[in-house]
Amino acid sequence: MDRRQTIERSIITTYRKGIWSRFVKGVKEYALVEEGDRIAVCISGGKDSMLLAKCMQELHRHSDVRFDLEFLVMDPGYAAENRALIESNAELLGIPVHIFESTVFDAVTTVQKNPCYLCARMRRGYLYEEAQKLHCNKIALGHHFDDVIETILLGILYGAQMQSMPPKLHSTGHPGMQLIRPLYYVREQDIIHWKNHNALQFLRCACKFTAQSMTNEEDSKRLEVKRLIAQMKKSNPNVDINIFRSAYNVHVDTLIEYDTRGVRHGFLERYSQRGAPPK
Repeated sequence: MDRRQTIERSIITTYRKGIWSRFVKGVKEYALVEEGDRIAVCISGGKDSMLLAKCMQELHRHSDVRFDLEFLVMDPGYAAENRALIESNAELLGIPVHIFESTVFDAVTTVQKNPCYLCARMRRGYLYEEAQKLHCNKIALGHHFDDVIETILLGILYGAQMQSMPPKLHSTGHPGMQLIRPLYYVREQDIIHWKNHNALQFLRCACKFTAQSMTNEEDSKRLEVKRLIAQMKKSNPNVDINIFRSAYNVHVDTLIEYDTRGVRHGFLERYSQRGAPPK
């Protein structure tokens, strides 16, 4: 077999349990891929989105569900060598990418507060719009299991809120469009193992902020949380699973306040209602 075939085959052989089975479980459990879908797989050039593209290709080959794929790469202002790396990896892996350009990096360069948040939102908006031009009804992103549990802890520790990262959601700004996360159950360590096993080199972060200094990445809150989880796993190996499952076992009656569909429900209001005599 040539190198591409070896890389593809490793997903369903060597990493069948850690990657392929968990990928398929997430797709089926949350009905992420449905009959007649046209899905834009969004590729940033990193390990997660590249693996996602290969898994979606494999699913397309073997699934009984009929759907179509587009592979979107947005160039937000990459340095020439970073774009070249994405293109060479796409060629190696047999991913027919559709590349379009934007000025996202230039737009956020002067932003002092939360530039990464703004960058992510702008990138997603451009991806939705380009996907619609290609007649897609869904975009697929490469968020994985670790992104989910880190998001839960980030919300609690730094955002003073309890929230998770759902496996799919409806776009509020682009009617008829959905976002799906097919790697929802796949752990980052298995993705790293797959990458290293196949001697693949992908982009990490090609943002101008991290290009100028590694301080932003090293001091990021997400990295702090990642390290915290790794430390806790030394004494409790199931801590990551417990964090993940906490989003499935929410006891709403114990919460002081929560909102659903934009409506907030306070504790005293609910407490009074529970104590009222039945009508």
